[in-house]
Amino acid sequence: MAPNNLTERQAFDDIEDPSKSFDDDGRPKRTGTAWTASSHIITAVIGSGVLSLAWAVAQLGWIAGPSIMLLFSFVTLYTSSLLSDCYRVHDAVSGKRNYTYMDAVASILGGVNTRLCGIFQYLNLVGVAIGYTIAASISMKAIKRSNCLHENGMEKGCNMSSNPYMIGFGVIQIFLSQIPDFDQIWWLSIVAAIMSFTYSTIGLSLGLAKVAESGKIKGSLTGISIGTVTQTQKIWRSSQALGDIAFAYSYAVVLIEIQDTIRSPPSEAKSMKKATKISIAVTTTFYMLCGCMGYAALGDKSPPNLLTDFAFSNPFWLLDVANVAIAVHLVGAYQVFSQPIFAFIEKQASQRFPGNQVLNKEFKIPLLPGFAPYNLNLFRLVSRTCFVVLTTLVSMLLPFFNDVVGIMGALGFWPLTVYFPVEMYIRQKKIRKWSGRWVCMQILSMACLVVSIVAVVGSLAGVLLDLKKYKPFQSNY
Repeated sequence: MAPNNLTERQAFDDIEDPSKSFDDDGRPKRTGTAWTASSHIITAVIGSGVLSLAWAVAQLGWIAGPSIMLLFSFVTLYTSSLLSDCYRVHDAVSGKRNYTYMDAVASILGGVNTRLCGIFQYLNLVGVAIGYTIAASISMKAIKRSNCLHENGMEKGCNMSSNPYMIGFGVIQIFLSQIPDFDQIWWLSIVAAIMSFTYSTIGLSLGLAKVAESGKIKGSLTGISIGTVTQTQKIWRSSQALGDIAFAYSYAVVLIEIQDTIRSPPSEAKSMKKATKISIAVTTTFYMLCGCMGYAALGDKSPPNLLTDFAFSNPFWLLDVANVAIAVHLVGAYQVFSQPIFAFIEKQASQRFPGNQVLNKEFKIPLLPGFAPYNLNLFRLVSRTCFVVLTTLVSMLLPFFNDVVGIMGALGFWPLTVYFPVEMYIRQKKIRKWSGRWVCMQILSMACLVVSIVAVVGSLAGVLLDLKKYKPFQSNY
């Protein structure tokens, strides 16, 4: 019988021609574009890291600060382009797909590289989830504290723990973590991207207003001076600043997973390179404006978190808006970085226990009229809830925002943003050893390794200093 309406006709056509409903790998048709990929990247990149950039520039000064930010942007743009070509093996249009970063390393490099990639990638993803939980709680606490200060006119009685806010953030993430796949959180990424522009713009505007009010650009060519801090502190802080900047550009860890949401034609690599160019241009512009304007307004007193450390006290309601935007953005950013972890856990479990009913059975839960029922999977519910609870507990134990940001940025930058993309590209394109191009790529990789080591050491020193005055679960950070 012939179909009698548009919906039935579409379904009939899909049965007749499965290629309209499924991609070449048999999975449901991907619907992402360069623009949705850009929103995922911006959500991942313009995160809480932007708030520490004024502090980072203050440690490095007017020459090194902006120069290093630009350098990181160029390195990220270049290596992301290399990584985009690793989504498909051998052929950019019809080659075998790599669904995750680890899949790409396994299919192109293999061996010990695969295990090392898995360790670096998933530790980095867990660390980012912890960092974002800390940052979101700080912003939520800052709203309450700013209102308290405004009402009382003094700081006394306004200190408070961030633990209740971490727990609240964790409860929200338990619900959102039940969204089954990365491809289904595009709407959350768009909302989060809008929020990131909102608070970045507010931070920039407050910096501009403060510069206009004072009529003077603060700061120096070499950053915070010896005397204000000791020589040792200057070294540690400058090292940590490198980690903070690296964290602000950290998204290679989820690049392949984002690319796997893009439809074709054109080729996924072509769309991803376009998305990367758009995203890096947008984020670098915001970073330069926010980091440099924050430093120009506050000079050596630039705080580790521009919008929550009360560097700007008025208008307090605008700061509240900015901190609400940060919290909402980090709700989405947490999911962007956590979905690959969820997919990895569930894939490993299904491969190890292929016939297990608990892992594979789904229960249909009816929702509102007009909406498709939700498919509840018990293993997904338990495993993802446990992950959120674990990251929340660790965040409550180590609520050091700036130090965690520096460590995560430093640990993930060289292996995930530089080393593996360079090595996979060399193997894929069969670049001859000791050729000019090979030597240049290796020099880039080694230089970035040195930067990462320096940043890790500086950030670890910051954590050790914080631990001396810290009591677990009683912190007012």
